[in-house]
Amino acid sequence: MTEPIIQLAQADADDIADFKKELQDAFAVAVVNEMKEDPGEPIPSDEELDASFNAQGAVTLRILCEGRKIGGAVVSINDVNRHNSLDLFFLKLGEEGRGLGHKAWLAIEKLYPETRVWQTFTPYFEKRNIHFYVNKCGFKIIEFFNSHHPDPSHPVSGRLPVDEGFLFEKVM
Repeated sequence: MTEPIIQLAQADADDIADFKKELQDAFAVAVVNEMKEDPGEPIPSDEELDASFNAQGAVTLRILCEGRKIGGAVVSINDVNRHNSLDLFFLKLGEEGRGLGHKAWLAIEKLYPETRVWQTFTPYFEKRNIHFYVNKCGFKIIEFFNSHHPDPSHPVSGRLPVDEGFLFEKVM
């Protein structure tokens, strides 16, 4: 069997509504598993997603598998210091667990070969993400945020079940 081909394309304005919904559906699974109930509103909110999409240096990418939209990512690119961040990353429900996320991450690295350092964040309860970033993608945990050491760039909104999370870094 041939390996699936992963491609990246910049998301266009006509696709943003679907992108948001798919991302929110994917994120909801972990939140519902942790909270044992539906939070009653999308996480992240449309406003939070709009802020990510419109941040300075942000690029909204569609992840394609043989032409099919299977997920997306938002990266922030700093052309001056080449310290970039992976702000959002998801696979659509049903697409996870087959190595497509890892292939998508490798495609992102290849798309930005001048990157010196990548950083990303994930909540403490997202065990699959922690495994993915550390064991599959080669990131290292560089900081643990909690009530004794809050993260100024991810303030606690009260909508997530915990105020704990990890900052990951990958030096290229």
